[in-house]
Amino acid sequence: MTVTVTDGVADVRLNRPEKRNALDPAMFEALVTTGEALASDPSVRAVVLSGEGPDFCAGLDFTAFRAMAQGERLSLQVDLPPTTGPARATGQRAAYVWAEVPVPVIAAVHGHALGGGLQITLGADLRIVAPDAALGVLEIHWGLIPDMTGTQLLPELVGRDVAKELTLTGRQVSGTEAVALGLATRTDPDPRVAALALAADITERNPDAVRWAKRLLNQAGRVDLATGFAAEQQAIGELIGSPNQVAAVHKRL
Repeated sequence: MTVTVTDGVADVRLNRPEKRNALDPAMFEALVTTGEALASDPSVRAVVLSGEGPDFCAGLDFTAFRAMAQGERLSLQVDLPPTTGPARATGQRAAYVWAEVPVPVIAAVHGHALGGGLQITLGADLRIVAPDAALGVLEIHWGLIPDMTGTQLLPELVGRDVAKELTLTGRQVSGTEAVALGLATRTDPDPRVAALALAADITERNPDAVRWAKRLLNQAGRVDLATGFAAEQQAIGELIGSPNQVAAVHKRL
């Protein structure tokens, strides 16, 4: 993977273009360690996640499927420090680490985002996709289920019934249909350029409010209303009158 940080925007790129950015043990490790590093970097105010070459990520490397035939899981070969988050398996962490980054993460999807590649995008906050991109939950074709957070996060985006249809059939959808289904945020002929522009816009906002907004919106539907409302009031109490909030008011006026 490659990472550059410019003016608060982290430009993260999956970098195995000759393999369509397929997921192997090194890629799994890079996704987790990169996400965790960015999560602890106070200079980062937005993240754009994309892929080098013609695809975002075509899913698992074929060597993984050969290993499965022998009862092996390549992701288990990755040696990562333990985590206290909800995602414990390596594949789950590679996708969910982007949800745990405290600033907005925008996935810019072109070409194929299939199987594990699609699940990585589920950890992002926003998904900008090329109209002709191909997205799919392909695990059923290999006799498997999506085990990189897909069974839990996909229904939140597209609804339980659509998630079942996509998972049970392995049907691929275009970027245009993905937006219609709620699987993506919007289309753009150049998703990475659009994502970088959106990220730059976000960096102009109060960073404290941005972080609180992501945290609160991620809680919605996952905690009871009393807990959610209390967190909302905690946030507004901390924000009002804070230096960054005052600066935002002056800038607006």
